[in-house]
Amino acid sequence: MNNPFADVAAVQRALAERGYVADRALATAVFLALALERPLFLEGEAGVGKTELAKALADAIGRPLVRLQCYEGIDREHALYEWNYARQLLHIRIQEAAGLAGDKKALAGLEEALFSPAFLLRRPLLQAIDPAGPAPVLLIDEVDRGDEAFEAFLLEVLGEFQVTIPELGTLRAAEIPVVMLTSNRTREVHDALKRRCLYHWVEYPDFDREYAILTARVPDLAASVAAAVCRFVQRLRQEPLMKRPGIAETLHWGMALAALGVERLEPERVEETIGCLIKYKDDLDLLLTVQQGRRPVARLLAETGGV
Repeated sequence: MNNPFADVAAVQRALAERGYVADRALATAVFLALALERPLFLEGEAGVGKTELAKALADAIGRPLVRLQCYEGIDREHALYEWNYARQLLHIRIQEAAGLAGDKKALAGLEEALFSPAFLLRRPLLQAIDPAGPAPVLLIDEVDRGDEAFEAFLLEVLGEFQVTIPELGTLRAAEIPVVMLTSNRTREVHDALKRRCLYHWVEYPDFDREYAILTARVPDLAASVAAAVCRFVQRLRQEPLMKRPGIAETLHWGMALAALGVERLEPERVEETIGCLIKYKDDLDLLLTVQQGRRPVARLLAETGGV
């Protein structure tokens, strides 16, 4: 596809219009992925906005989003296609009921019909290679959850953008889809797959970017509270936590505070809503256990100035 953006700044503007605030480096990676028709491999901690970027980009360029969610044990069939065996069996029963079981010509036609596109379950990769409409944005999410065999399969598909279905023949992409892969780095993805892609490490946002994202996505939150939220989260990420909160958690917390009508960020309010940010009990114990006469939440809030 032709690059719909004139320059990197146009990428930033288009994403910002959809509530996604991208820094210059990330917008450059997106621009080059479109210009060079190369997959973009986004790696970073969970919750930093990798999946949301694909959603915002699909909306910005007016393409459908096709998402392949990877998981342990995912294989070729679940990613590419399967035959609808239940529907095929039902079709056979109907033909038997119609009295065609002894008709050789009818049986030959039945076999051909059973392996026609009407009985094909198109999984995300096939939807992207042979779409009903324009080439989509293909999001291969959390590729690090799959195994090395699945990586090798992806490498083959992304190299050729074609697939052979024995009963139907080879299907080739008329237009190369926009491909984005994400990884939370639960394990290292093989170099061969990374070499096929442009690579970008998505870092936690700095204060200015996080504040811009929060105020864009949660406009009902008072500006002073939004600033206090971002200062607190930025400081919280420096603590020795099992899981540091990402921008997704910041947004959830901001939404919760807005729903509660909070106008001032105080220790009691933080502790009541800390479950929006922290999802591990060890981290909760670290923040809510009294130390030196007060809880760490109060100390962190004081260090960041509160509101």
